[in-house]
Amino acid sequence: MKHLKYGKTYLLTILTLFSFIWVNTIYSQQHNNRTDQIINEGWFFQKGDISDAEKENFNHSEWELLNLPHNWGWETAEKGDKKYYRGPGWYRKKLHIEPKTGRRYFLRFEAVGYKAEVYLNGKNIGNHMGGFGAFCFEITEHLNAKKENILAVKASNEFDNSIAPLGGDFNIYGGIYRSVHLIETADICFNLTDHASSGIKWLQTDVSEEKAVLDITAWISNSTDKGLKFNHFPKELNETLPDGLFDLEANIYDDKGNLVVSKTHQINLSPNLTIPFKLQLHIKNPHLWQGTIDPYLYKGVISLKSKGKTIDKISQNIGLRSFNIDPDKGFFLNGKPYRLKGVSKHQDRKNKGWAVSNKDLEEDIALITEMGANALRCAHYQHSDYLMDLCDKAGLLVWSEIPQVGSIKEHDDFVTNSRNQLLDMIRQQINHPSVFAWGLFNEVHVSRNDPHRDFVDLENLASVEDPTRPTVAATSHYASPQMNRIPDILGWNRYPGWYDSIENLYNPTQWDKYQPTSQHGGFCFSEYGAGANIEHHEQNPNQPVPRDFWHPEEWQSIVHEASWARYSQTPYIWGSFVWNMFDFSAAKRREGGQEGINDKGLVTFDRKIKKDAFFFYKANWSKQPVLHITSKRHTIRTSAKTPVKIYCNISDAVKLKVNGKTISTAKTNDFKTVIWEDITLKKGKNRIEVSVKKNGKTIKDQTIWTFDPNAKSLKPEIGIKDRIKGDGGFGQ
Repeated sequence: MKHLKYGKTYLLTILTLFSFIWVNTIYSQQHNNRTDQIINEGWFFQKGDISDAEKENFNHSEWELLNLPHNWGWETAEKGDKKYYRGPGWYRKKLHIEPKTGRRYFLRFEAVGYKAEVYLNGKNIGNHMGGFGAFCFEITEHLNAKKENILAVKASNEFDNSIAPLGGDFNIYGGIYRSVHLIETADICFNLTDHASSGIKWLQTDVSEEKAVLDITAWISNSTDKGLKFNHFPKELNETLPDGLFDLEANIYDDKGNLVVSKTHQINLSPNLTIPFKLQLHIKNPHLWQGTIDPYLYKGVISLKSKGKTIDKISQNIGLRSFNIDPDKGFFLNGKPYRLKGVSKHQDRKNKGWAVSNKDLEEDIALITEMGANALRCAHYQHSDYLMDLCDKAGLLVWSEIPQVGSIKEHDDFVTNSRNQLLDMIRQQINHPSVFAWGLFNEVHVSRNDPHRDFVDLENLASVEDPTRPTVAATSHYASPQMNRIPDILGWNRYPGWYDSIENLYNPTQWDKYQPTSQHGGFCFSEYGAGANIEHHEQNPNQPVPRDFWHPEEWQSIVHEASWARYSQTPYIWGSFVWNMFDFSAAKRREGGQEGINDKGLVTFDRKIKKDAFFFYKANWSKQPVLHITSKRHTIRTSAKTPVKIYCNISDAVKLKVNGKTISTAKTNDFKTVIWEDITLKKGKNRIEVSVKKNGKTIKDQTIWTFDPNAKSLKPEIGIKDRIKGDGGFGQ
């Protein structure tokens, strides 16, 4: 039996940003000689391309005063305006900094949508192309000694065919929509400007229950004249010279703060160079990171010292784990079977666009873990580092990807920017134990631009940057079979029951033909699902037409019930990712009785209502007790005969009462579902009650349905046309 492994095992770490406050504060975090301030307050903003706005003496007093995070475009895009504003906007802010001798200063932007020009005191200090990764510029040489400095940022979400994404069923907003940091360090520090990474990379050579071997690379930036000069040459090859001699120290602590292992290495720096240094640590009998079962985290601390004094220090969380994918048996975590039960999410939220808070992200992860998911696909671009921190702590395995969506361009600017987006993602997220794969593309269609060279180069780059993780891609077609074999592993975006016939889910051999489409065999479902408007209800519905008005919530549940029943019983399908965890905005959509919304989410766009399908997965995936009557929102019924369907994981015996009369006690099926067919309702209000007994206690759920044969349904009077074969919707 062939087993597919990546690297050997993985140790990954997390940059600890949990205590940062998102808005309305300037928060200073100090580690010895390093301070990190979030400077989100007091920015002036003006939409449009403003002449001379970068100049130091420009008058911005009439501009809007606001706090970050901030973005534009969502205001009309969420309402279905396909011509929502895509253009430039300017931000300006006064920075009060008194430069100190022997100190360095940096600006780090967590993200700007989707390209940025940054000016300090009228001088351009750097530009960034791409709306999802962080970037960092040193400003030490550009600061005014008089303390007041003028920071100006031009952001733009104007379409640019040199920047991915060039397509996709989601909106592109503009603005500084994540936090901005002002960082002060000593004149010798861990490098901050290498694609805004921490300057520290943790990789593992071997991890098992018996041992963990950790390979650490620390990039140290020396802006001084200290260190070995060109004419220095040791008398002996192993001689260390006192000029530029420092200690590089690595410590690992357990979750109680006890030191587990420590190593110190003497290093020589060279003047005005940034140099990588390596250390190796060994841990005996490590406590492994076991996903949602036990997301155990160590703390790793890397320190640069001189004569016992700490010059710079980085603390990061570390998770130790290994995985492999068997093309016939599926996904294994730390040598044990571990089916990925995943969801996907976009980063937008109703009435906020991309400018979400840490609290918003915490709510998202809480909903995902409540449902019992153990994996997350961050679609279709790099998500925030804070979200990765939350996933590390929750034990969610993460598929992180760059925004190569729909199409690509072969010209040099696009290739360069795509390469930089991949480097941003990998170097910023490489130390997160949650990330298990680097995504290269999603549903790219072969047309006039040939993607093969670009994707092979990206795959090679990812493998060199991080030999411990596989590359992955999501496809939806056979048009270019070799393109699908470029990444190490493959996901298929298929929608049986929505864009395809639901009959595909009832054929046990339907997916056999997909198995050889990947490089090594086996695949996951990277997207599947169906739309649902919580105001649309129909009992025993037929399959809707995706682009039409009618998206009954009941049909979404039927699709997910059939999908999970099939995927979970097919070993070579190593994982599945529901599309989508949350409804999201897609300005070009006109369907499901809503404009500008993709309604395939299991939770509404505002995160306030969990659809019935959410409870189906919670009953099957979570250990939390579930007893849920479906179709509660279908409060007005026009037929006296109705099914009653419930999801339950508390007991396999569920009692149904209608208007106080016991109907029967029924057994749940293998997927925690019970259906009573043809229950008769009386005219007027009907009380539906289900109950189970657990440990001597009775647990109940109930609802009221009103039978009114004269009530009018939201469903159009004209019969919905048959689904047109090949109606693939967006991207299918």
